[in-house]
Amino acid sequence: MKAVVVYESMYGNTHLIADAIADGLREHGEVVVVPVHQADKALIDSAALVVVGGPTHAHGMSRTETRRMATEAAGKRGATIELDVDAEGDGLREWFDTMGDLDRDAAAFDTRFDFAAALTGRASKGIARQLHKHRARLLCPPESFLVTRDNHLESDEQARARDWGYRLGYEIDGRGVEIGIYPPAAPWPRHDTQPTHLWPEK
Repeated sequence: MKAVVVYESMYGNTHLIADAIADGLREHGEVVVVPVHQADKALIDSAALVVVGGPTHAHGMSRTETRRMATEAAGKRGATIELDVDAEGDGLREWFDTMGDLDRDAAAFDTRFDFAAALTGRASKGIARQLHKHRARLLCPPESFLVTRDNHLESDEQARARDWGYRLGYEIDGRGVEIGIYPPAAPWPRHDTQPTHLWPEK
């Protein structure tokens, strides 16, 4: 199995989560981790699985304006946050516009502040909608990884991301469930057709 993990990251947290997910997936095969502006169609088409994630901005996926504001916040005098090395450029919304069909297995994740999802929103739900729109087969519900108020990952989130990636790999190849090495903690529904019950259409 080859997997590609595509991430958008402003302050580095989503980048760290993408790397951790990839670490878990490597138990099952080749993995490429790539910022969104380097994730061309040829690379995506070479993979059996594409995992896509980004930060939650204003209750959803980032926009040009929210990325500009994040950049300005990092540049203020006395700021304690730094831009990720790959923060510049287009985000996932623009990337999806270039993709066409993504006829392969997929999963969506985000990073968001550690508050109730009703307050923060979840970029992963928008990412999952886009993956479904582009004919990807979603292996599991969208997942969030949590960030503190001062923009650092909560202490156990990278470990949880590695486990999530590890479990995604078993969902692809089926070996863990079939031979009992890695039974899921709870069933993941498969959404090969119309997964509209996971999210409201806008």
